[in-house]
Amino acid sequence: MDIKLYSPHPVLKEFVLNISTVNAILPDSMHEVVTPYPPTPFQSLIFYCNHPISMGRVHDLSFTKQAITTLIGPQYSRVNIKVHQQLSSIRVDFAPGGLYRLLGIPSYELFDQGFDATAFFGKEMSALNERLLNTPSLEEGKFLIEKLLIGRASRLKESLPIDKALHLLFGHQGQMSMEKTAALSCLSLKQFERKCKERLGMNPKLYARILKFSNAYRLHEAFPHLTWTEIAYEAGYYDQMHMIRDFKNFAGTNPTNIELQLLATPLRMQKDLRF
Repeated sequence: MDIKLYSPHPVLKEFVLNISTVNAILPDSMHEVVTPYPPTPFQSLIFYCNHPISMGRVHDLSFTKQAITTLIGPQYSRVNIKVHQQLSSIRVDFAPGGLYRLLGIPSYELFDQGFDATAFFGKEMSALNERLLNTPSLEEGKFLIEKLLIGRASRLKESLPIDKALHLLFGHQGQMSMEKTAALSCLSLKQFERKCKERLGMNPKLYARILKFSNAYRLHEAFPHLTWTEIAYEAGYYDQMHMIRDFKNFAGTNPTNIELQLLATPLRMQKDLRF
């Protein structure tokens, strides 16, 4: 599984955190594979350059084929991802509040769902999809995607103090008090919570929990030799029981079971996420 991370074009850094390319070819013995994908703190655009993945909920045996370009809103629930033979994709992860500033759509309207991105970007996205299907490399595809986003950058909603404060909260992996984050936003706590639902799709405490949980899950994918006690400490949990509670809430099971589920798949979809 080849994953490459790129810093975005300077024009995009105000609202895009990073861009990644993924190329994975399953072993000959595997026609398809199902991989767990718990929630991350990112809202994203994912461009599939061959056959899109299929997605299913934890307690649903059915899988739904995703759009060739999928817009991912604020994530809360774990999904299972089915990859068919090969995965070639380009992913754009937005800064906290970045997708709201780009589209002007309150994030709570996109909560815990994936959408066909052409519904938001129109004909220019359809034209880009056609070009991506014929692009010679994922790197070339990345440049085409950046070109589309650069063309939209002039329409961004203005940056407010809350946008810088949320970036700091993200940088501290959720380990910053809500009172301090609200103060940096130049807002009362109630105003801050309301603005967070607009930008993050959820209240800031829940977002901070998902940040911490996602970091713990990423650490396990990236460093499977670490014990869960070590991971809890590295991710900033007060104790292991608090981490187990978050795994049950966000991954739908405890850490031991998710570890067993990962043994059944060669793919590690989150180990290279950049926090």
